[in-house]
Amino acid sequence: MARLEFDHLNKAYGSLRALTDLTFSVDAGEIFGFVGSNGAGKTTAMRIALGVLSADSGEVRWQGRPLDLEMRRRVGYMPEERGLYPKMKVGEQLVYLARLHGMGAKDAVAAMEQWTERLGVAARRGDNVEKLSLGNQQRVQLAAALVHDPEILVLDEPFSGLDPVAVDVMSSVLVERAAAGVPVIFSSHQLDLVERLCDRVGIVRAGQMVALGTKEELRRTPNARWRAVVHGAAPGWARLVPGARVLSDDGREVVVELTGNTEGVEQPFLRAATAAGALREFSPVVPSLADLFRHVVSETQEKDAA
Repeated sequence: MARLEFDHLNKAYGSLRALTDLTFSVDAGEIFGFVGSNGAGKTTAMRIALGVLSADSGEVRWQGRPLDLEMRRRVGYMPEERGLYPKMKVGEQLVYLARLHGMGAKDAVAAMEQWTERLGVAARRGDNVEKLSLGNQQRVQLAAALVHDPEILVLDEPFSGLDPVAVDVMSSVLVERAAAGVPVIFSSHQLDLVERLCDRVGIVRAGQMVALGTKEELRRTPNARWRAVVHGAAPGWARLVPGARVLSDDGREVVVELTGNTEGVEQPFLRAATAAGALREFSPVVPSLADLFRHVVSETQEKDAA
């Protein structure tokens, strides 16, 4: 299977370690979410893939071959900061960028027309980029990444500054490109979008991959969490349940963490909730990606401090 591989990337700026043995891969047709705090190393890794930066060691490969200059022409890259010529007209700029990637003049014009129409900026083809709103500049930036029909998409904060309608358009484009067999990697601080769109997620902290997998795999925490809504219960009843750690208790809704994730581990909590009062709801708590991110980052910080 065609695969984009980031293999043991290391990068330092003096005493600052930007990347340390960063390793992951993105399969053809997969959408991969690259998540981390500011300064975690996401942009550095992407820039190394595009040849904007060089790694101290390690390499980025596509289909088993290192990404050289010729292969990078097949990559669609969207930087976090605007990478457009502000005083150049939208249509002319997209045609120019398509030609730089090797497209003929007629195909470049057709591609420009296709993507400006698809992304809702067809009416702005004759305008200079600097005259566009930030949201429309972001749409043009995505068109620039797509106009040459790339084999790979690498997008750094593509949803930044977009309104909900534009987010939906961009989301549908990424899903379509993945369905066409393109590996898509994007970074974002909007974890709800990462959770909704991505097949797999990598969480990076201080240049190291600290969690990697599908959303289901990342949710398999060592301990199960359960929620009970009980009316008329005496305060603090959940603290008496063996093996339960109370995470929240507002007098009616109680969330506990139970030691172990084995089948039936919730039964003592269920019996206690039933005995405590009128049980209205009882369900497992499925952590969101935001919860997982906070848990993983805080956990690695504690390990680093130990």
